[in-house]
Amino acid sequence: WRIKLPAILPLLLFGFLIGPGLGLISPDDLFGDLLLPGVSLAVAIILFEGAMTLKLDEISGLETTVRRLVTWGALITWVLVAGITLLVTDLKLELAILFGALVVVTGPTVIVPLLRSVRPVSSVARVLRWEGIVIDPLGALLAVLAYELVVAAGSGTATLAHSGWRFLQAIFLGASVGLVSAWFLAATLKRHLVPEYLRSFLVLSVVVMQFVFANHIKEESGLVAVTVCGMVLTNWRGVRTGDILHFKENLSLILISGLFIMLAARLQWEQLASLGVATLIILLVVQLVARPLSVLVSTAGSDMGWREKALLAWIAPRGIVAAAISALFAERLTRQGVAGAELLVPLTFLVIIGTVSLQSLTARWLAKQLDVAEPAPRGFLIIGANPVARKLGEVLQSNGFTVLLTDSSWEMIRSARMAGLPTFYGNPVSSYADQTLDLVGIGRLLGLSQRREMNALATMRYRLEFGEPNIFSLASPVDSDEKQAVAAEHRGGTLFGAEMTYAKLASLFSKGADVRKTKLTDEYSFDAYVN
Repeated sequence: WRIKLPAILPLLLFGFLIGPGLGLISPDDLFGDLLLPGVSLAVAIILFEGAMTLKLDEISGLETTVRRLVTWGALITWVLVAGITLLVTDLKLELAILFGALVVVTGPTVIVPLLRSVRPVSSVARVLRWEGIVIDPLGALLAVLAYELVVAAGSGTATLAHSGWRFLQAIFLGASVGLVSAWFLAATLKRHLVPEYLRSFLVLSVVVMQFVFANHIKEESGLVAVTVCGMVLTNWRGVRTGDILHFKENLSLILISGLFIMLAARLQWEQLASLGVATLIILLVVQLVARPLSVLVSTAGSDMGWREKALLAWIAPRGIVAAAISALFAERLTRQGVAGAELLVPLTFLVIIGTVSLQSLTARWLAKQLDVAEPAPRGFLIIGANPVARKLGEVLQSNGFTVLLTDSSWEMIRSARMAGLPTFYGNPVSSYADQTLDLVGIGRLLGLSQRREMNALATMRYRLEFGEPNIFSLASPVDSDEKQAVAAEHRGGTLFGAEMTYAKLASLFSKGADVRKTKLTDEYSFDAYVN
């Protein structure tokens, strides 16, 4: 968080250190037969959480680009990576095809942290997030299709048509299970058939159940099931999912951390060293050939400019799904005696490390150079457009800060607009605000409304978005009365001090008080100013 890099890098390094580096742990000995099933379940929960962030209204105008990226774009990447792998390594054709399918996926586990640090314009961010989450289950199924080809080549009993039919069966079954599960959860949650404190645990248990059930019937269809379920549930009208998503985000954070450490700790230095320069060649093809070509084809005819396309072509880090599935299939193929299968995991991990490291270190710089990066979130969302809010908004704006005043009173909004202040007419905690409120460049909140309940609601709504240190609201005259005061955790930081209420500020301004600024220096420090 401090150095603005995805956590996957230190997690992988720590896994290398305690595993092949120092030999402190062996995940296979530690977890035994539970390791790979546990990895599969964790990936399912992570994918479900990612799917719950996919709002259909966010993809308006970008449907064609995303659909092409996860179909034609994925096919281009698959073919190019499989071809170069066959040329520069000793892997057989079937294993090269399997490896190409493994590195098709990007994934929310690395895309979302990267987007937080890069902060690209919304069109690029939405495409990357949708692509990362949708391609995960599809990429996993492509890997299943390739896995079937490897097994078929060894046994001589199956054909490509047969493997393709199994692929379509997995998609249909997974989608069906996901839809039924989403319907069950939506009906249960809308009718309040479970208490509030069990909502998240009910959803978690259904996610696990549908994943296991779908996989039991058709192998690897469970990832499709949880993705479809998450997307349908979060877009189901009338179903409140904010608290569930918050719970899943916290759980996914723990699971992602553990997975990357455990899977990295399973690697062996001998396998990594044996790959040599082949990995670098594959990485260059993935980064400089496959991704740009797939983006060029997928964005043809779209409204995106060349700058957005260039950034989109640069960002495609590989994540936990590629790592987990490579470990799963490599283990199975090694047990079946397939030569070269043990190299799938180190090859996949080196591509993951290479793409994440390169893009983490360069994507923010590239976004700035292309002028497709959002400004740093230094601006202020001001709750209220009353005279006090307008006065403070004018001062902040005159000092170069972005401000946005929100109010449900048209008279107040009109006065703010006449003063040249950006405004949002409506309730800042409404669903309409969730869809239309533009927070680009805004990272702080000031609760200046005359209604203390509105300030409290706004601080609760935007606490996770802006962070607790960036949430402030005015004191209220009743704050000293514990029967009447809003709980401290719902107020945020107290703005200007406990004695400076809205009434006092309004009175001071009406009597001609002004807001002035002064520059702090070594001679005139903040302590000197306070004293």
